[in-house]
Amino acid sequence: MSAQGGVLQAAGEAAAAIQTVSWVLIAGGTVIFAGVMFLLAWALRRRGGPVRPAVWVLGGGVLFPGVVLAALFAWSLPLSPAWKPAPPAGALVVGVTAHMWWWEVRYRDPSTGAEVFTANEIRIPTGRPVYLALASADVIHSFWIPQLAGKMDMLPGRIQHLLLSASQPGVYRGQCAEFCGEQHALMAVHVVAQEPAAFDLWLAAQARPAASPATPRQAAGRDAFLAQRCDACHSVRGVGADSRLGPDLTHLGGRMHLAAGTLPNTAQAREHWLAHVQMVKPGARMPSYDRLDTETLGALAEWLGALQ
Repeated sequence: MSAQGGVLQAAGEAAAAIQTVSWVLIAGGTVIFAGVMFLLAWALRRRGGPVRPAVWVLGGGVLFPGVVLAALFAWSLPLSPAWKPAPPAGALVVGVTAHMWWWEVRYRDPSTGAEVFTANEIRIPTGRPVYLALASADVIHSFWIPQLAGKMDMLPGRIQHLLLSASQPGVYRGQCAEFCGEQHALMAVHVVAQEPAAFDLWLAAQARPAASPATPRQAAGRDAFLAQRCDACHSVRGVGADSRLGPDLTHLGGRMHLAAGTLPNTAQAREHWLAHVQMVKPGARMPSYDRLDTETLGALAEWLGALQ
């Protein structure tokens, strides 16, 4: 699946309201611009006759914009999404914490109640409201999935709420919409909307620990992960320590992208990312591992790809 379009291709109820308002603003702005150009042409061609600036200032500069803005406000008010202090009945609750420069995502395992961690990719079921609890671990970020909902700032020390839904399966690209530092532009997030049955299977798989290495090379990759102390920052459930400093990698191989949407999740891209982190994403809080030999680097990339 590939990521789809922008704000004018709504795929959810909240985004559809924003799309309607956007088209009205575009059409209204076009009409007003055409009217202003007509008056300009008329003024340039007119000859003689009294000019009454006060009438034009009062009518065109005060009354007309006042009436238009008041009417627009009254019309758009019912379209504004209602803020809900608690999730509606049947909603899926997902926790999202923004970091410099990646996204931590948390679900609740329906069978055990335990938290399930993933990163940089949010999966949701179609046709079901999704209630996002948004927070920041460091600076101000802003969560924006144009096809599904409007923007919501993520503030340190506060939890914001955003209600969205997807009407059809697909991949919807989002972005941090508040400048948050050196790699702000490379802080993407993808929402993957699935049929409810497929989503339930995915969530059940995410709750399980990492699979054991299937080949000696994958086992060597796991050993390299521990030897390089990658588990000091990253958690792979069932392997090493449990750390939340960096993204959870327990099921990294099943994600579409690496480094918050920066690279496609392929074997070649994983090796390139590991060896050249600071070249791909300068300032990221992870060192480059170009000091590793080719075999070790390849084994590590293969093991991470096998974490489905």
